[in-house]
Order: sequence, then structure tokens, then C-alpha cells
Amino acid sequence: MSRIKVMVVDDSAVVRQVVTGLLAEDPDIEVIAAVSDPILAMVRMKAKWPDVIVLDIEMPRMDGITFLKKIMAERPTPVVICSTLAEAGAQTSMMALAAGAVAVITKPKVGLKQFLEDASDDLVSTVKEAARANVKALHVEAKHTADVIMPAMDKHMTQIQTTERVVALGTSTGGTQALELVLTGLPRVTPGIVIVQHMPEKFTAAFAERLNNLCQIEVKEAQNNDRVINSRALIAPGGKHMLLRRTGSQYYVEVMDGPLVNRHRPSVDVLFRSVAKCAGANALGVIMTGMGDDGAAGLLEMRHAGAKTVAQDEASCVVYGMPKEAVKRGGVEKTVTLNAIGAEIMQQLSGVMVR
Repeated sequence: MSRIKVMVVDDSAVVRQVVTGLLAEDPDIEVIAAVSDPILAMVRMKAKWPDVIVLDIEMPRMDGITFLKKIMAERPTPVVICSTLAEAGAQTSMMALAAGAVAVITKPKVGLKQFLEDASDDLVSTVKEAARANVKALHVEAKHTADVIMPAMDKHMTQIQTTERVVALGTSTGGTQALELVLTGLPRVTPGIVIVQHMPEKFTAAFAERLNNLCQIEVKEAQNNDRVINSRALIAPGGKHMLLRRTGSQYYVEVMDGPLVNRHRPSVDVLFRSVAKCAGANALGVIMTGMGDDGAAGLLEMRHAGAKTVAQDEASCVVYGMPKEAVKRGGVEKTVTLNAIGAEIMQQLSGVMVR
């Protein structure tokens, strides 16, 4: 098996040296170049194209976002952003993810060398995951299930009948672009939507703001007790779990702390389980592009509760991980292309659903 060819593009000599050294220690990775800016990178790439690019954002002569867009237009290649990002810079990170970056690693402004050495396992695993991404179309601890947040649904539980419909979307790698395509294609009146996109703390607010400016519907980062209503999409805050709750026939969200579930917070499984319990057959569950298996168990619970369930197809996924596992476990009723997900959402407005 050939080694993963990596190019490091960063104007910091320290970063280039440390990242190159850490990656080179792994026998499956070969660092083919470490350069100070995108202009030099393009020269080197003419001779040998990398499998993965580790890219900074702020650099001389050409910024990382411009370079990223150029790569994706010319020859789509997995890109891992490794950049110093304060809260004010989160919008820039969203631009990078929207432009096609596979992952983002946040590096601090001080103690950089030590941070990179401490985070070497994360860096190596992220590069390896990125190498498997299909760009044409992460801290390890005990892997908890949604049980640590809320108990599984009682098989005999029933919900009161309601005409209010809920759509629950779960996604990870490649999801920023996929969600943008889906949500911007929706008309002004839609069912209420709740979303988990695997994303670090402070990133989701900027992501939601960007989508809100692009969409006909309202898109916002969820706050505790926000109502789930027609024409609104709520995105779970990075670093927090989001659960669907119901009072009578009205839905709202609970935003809470808690252990990582499937190594994620927010977790798709947590959201989907809560939707199964609170909405049942009044819901649609959609699992989209992403690494791993978060959401597969929850989608099966939704299907058992009477919800309609949909998975994004392999051809349109950046990473066919989460949908594949959901299909494997029997939680998927229907597989559709990314472009067809909007139509599935809109059917919730007219579908006859009884509980």
C-alpha cells in the first residue's frame, strides 16, 4: 500500500518543521513538501501532486482560502486547515469549510510548538481520514452511546397526535457544503428543522449566520428553549448536545452539556433519539455525508418510532461513512442524492402522519 503523500503549506517555519516531523514519524505518511506560501506550493505540485494538503489561512502572496478554491476548481484534493483561529476568525473557517476543506485543526497563538506535539495523534489521524475523503462529488476517549444523555425510547411509548412536523438532519465531514446546498434550495415555508453538524465550539454561530444570509428560511445557532417552528432551522452549538423536547403539540430544543457521544458533542445520535421519543411518526430523519457511525443508531430508533428516514447516497457524499452505517443497521427507509433531500423535506408539509 502506497504511503499518503502530504504537502504542508504554512508561512511559519516552526509549524512547517514541527508538522513535517510529526507526520514523517508515521510509516503510512510521506511529506513530499513543506512550503511557505501557495505560490511555492503550486510550483511543487506541478511536479508531484499530494494526496492531502495541510494548509494555513493567513499567508503572504496568496491567502489559504483563495488557494483552496483554486485547488477545488482545478483538481479537488483533501485539505486540512491548520490555522490560528480566535472567535473572530470563525467566519473565515466557515469560508474554508464551505470552499471544500475536509477538516479544521485550531492552533493557538502561543505555545504553538508544544500544542502541535501534544496533538500529534489528532493531526496524524485527521490526515489519514482526509486521505480517504471523496472530495470529487478526531481526541479519543471512551465511545459513549446516547444512553449517557437520555434513556432509550420505551417501545410502548406513544405521543399525542399533532400536525406539527419536524425534520432532523445529521452530518459531519462534507456537511457544511451539503447543508448549504439543501437549505438554500428550500422555499420560504418549510417544516421546522433541527440540525447537528459536527463542528467545534464557536464555529457554529458563524456557520449559521452565513446560511441565514443565504437562505429564504431563518437559520440560527440553537439556544436553550428555542421553539422549533416552520421556516426555521436550528443548528446545534459546537461543544453542546441538542435534544428535541415537546410541550403539548409544540416542539422546542434543549441545549446541554454532557459527555461525548460517539466521540462527538453535539452528537447526531443524541438528537435523533430525542426526535424518536418526542416526535415519532411526525418526523423525518436525514443522515448525510460524514465519517464514522454517529447517527446510525439514532436513525434506526427514529424508524422504529414510525418516522420516515432518508440517507444521502454514496455518489454525492464526500465521505460515505455515517449513511453507510445507517443503511447497514437497517435505519434507512430510502436513499437519495443530495439534490433530492430538499424534496424529501418538503413532503413533510403535505404527508399524512398519524401518531
